[in-house]
Amino acid sequence: MASPGALEPATGSVPGTKVELTVSCRNLLDMDTFSKSDPVVVLFVQGSGSSEWKEFGRTEVIDNTLNPDFVRKFVLDYYFEEKQNLRFDVYNVDSKSCSILKQDFLGQAFVALGEVIGSQRGRLERALTGVPGKRCGTILLLAEELSNCRDIVTMQLCANKLDKKDFFGKSDPFLVFYRSNEDGTFTICHKTEVVKNTLNPVWQPFTIPVRALCNGDYDRYGDGDKDIAGFGHLLGTVKIDVYDWDRDGSHDFIGEFATSYRELSRAQSQFTVYEVLNPRKKCKKKKYVNSGTVTLLSFSVESEFTFVDYIRGGTQLNFTVAIDFTASNGMPSHPTSLHYASPYQLSAYALALKAVGEIIQDYDSDKLFPAYGFGAKIPPDGKISHQFPLNNNMDNPSCAGIEGVLESYLQSLRTVQLYGPTNFAPVINQVAGTAAQVTDGSQYHVLLIITDGVISDMLQTKEAIVTASALPMSIIIVGVGPAEFEAMEELDGDEVRVSSRGRYAERDIVQFVPFRDYVDDSGNQVLSMARLAKDVLAEIPEQLLSYMKTRDIKPRRADPQ
Repeated sequence: MASPGALEPATGSVPGTKVELTVSCRNLLDMDTFSKSDPVVVLFVQGSGSSEWKEFGRTEVIDNTLNPDFVRKFVLDYYFEEKQNLRFDVYNVDSKSCSILKQDFLGQAFVALGEVIGSQRGRLERALTGVPGKRCGTILLLAEELSNCRDIVTMQLCANKLDKKDFFGKSDPFLVFYRSNEDGTFTICHKTEVVKNTLNPVWQPFTIPVRALCNGDYDRYGDGDKDIAGFGHLLGTVKIDVYDWDRDGSHDFIGEFATSYRELSRAQSQFTVYEVLNPRKKCKKKKYVNSGTVTLLSFSVESEFTFVDYIRGGTQLNFTVAIDFTASNGMPSHPTSLHYASPYQLSAYALALKAVGEIIQDYDSDKLFPAYGFGAKIPPDGKISHQFPLNNNMDNPSCAGIEGVLESYLQSLRTVQLYGPTNFAPVINQVAGTAAQVTDGSQYHVLLIITDGVISDMLQTKEAIVTASALPMSIIIVGVGPAEFEAMEELDGDEVRVSSRGRYAERDIVQFVPFRDYVDDSGNQVLSMARLAKDVLAEIPEQLLSYMKTRDIKPRRADPQ
């Protein structure tokens, strides 16, 4: 331990760059009886100095193939000075369950991010292992540094007179986009939807970051080498293949064409028509003209703004706290109570409040935080309230700083009677009412609810969340104590969007975490708070951006002073 006043070296690292990993697999195990496997790759990362593996993300599932080329990328911060261990687990998705443990395991590979970046051309092939007595195939990884380009492209394409590939019908066409790399190889970057039974498809408009389409290099051309996944070797920044979809995954190749970002961008003023060519047909048939045409109907570019852009432009984060005062927490004076604060240790409620509040307060200029309690009988008449101000001031429930919130919370514990039930809707509606008053992007509200138990007003809470999802606000729920929190997981719309009476939430605005997952075994409260804050606040920037984007709100120009 450092002596008092001694300076300890900084432990944080500044990422050198962002790296995008593209994943393909070859010769996977076939686990399905009547078709091929439906693979997905799950990436796990290992924290610096830790042996624990945490899920980072998943690719999409590709049906009926043993040789998948995944479109969904993994974007990682790359730290030159750290060994960043990665684990890739491959599964065959054979169940509708979101739990990966209920799927068929196809193998895994362990690599360090530095290994991929340091390998020739940033490409690494590694054997999959983990299924005894079986050859599991290989995983192919491509690492590319992302450019700082933040433009987003929206485009729409259609096709005309494509080749007929289906015996009993027409074709079921879809497009696959590849960007060229500096060494002339190609990396898959987008797939359109399939349009069924037509030779003249019109695909839906789609958006894609310019850096994904051409890594921000508008005129980059390759030298024509073949890439790791066996794709063709057309010159050009963007190569587009046209396929006829087949249920068994053996999609028929119709043809291909090449273009560049610069050429695509000209469609802003005129339609651009491309001939779809099939090299094999061209060689075999003297009178071959083409396999149809693809027309770029529209192409537009707009800048992608970041969370920092909005904060610099003056957007304020307004932090509101709601604390559970129901009787299930236990008498605050008893050591077993979740509200009990010993002379040596803060309660779980106080820890969660400090962990989240001390970060959010940096983005709030006045440092005044409305703070409420719910589920208690309050003086003087003992009425049950689900949104009473902790400072006992109905006209102005704001507390000065996080310390002021803590002080009012401890004072309330001495004056109210813990009771019940556990109702969230009143305080959510309270904050939503405030958020609805200013919707121009200058204010964004974050409600922190700290609770110990099962929610009593689920239907009303869902209705409140659906309404709030259209407003500039997010909700963080921290569950304290040993209870099961299945209902809270339902409100966290990561997998299934919250709905009420046929209405779905416009955005995912709820993040739930159980506090017990962040309690450090050594009793280090500072570490527990840091880990909790990192996870519960991780989704706030994206949720703020989703609100701004759906309302077409651009950041204000930062004050030059």
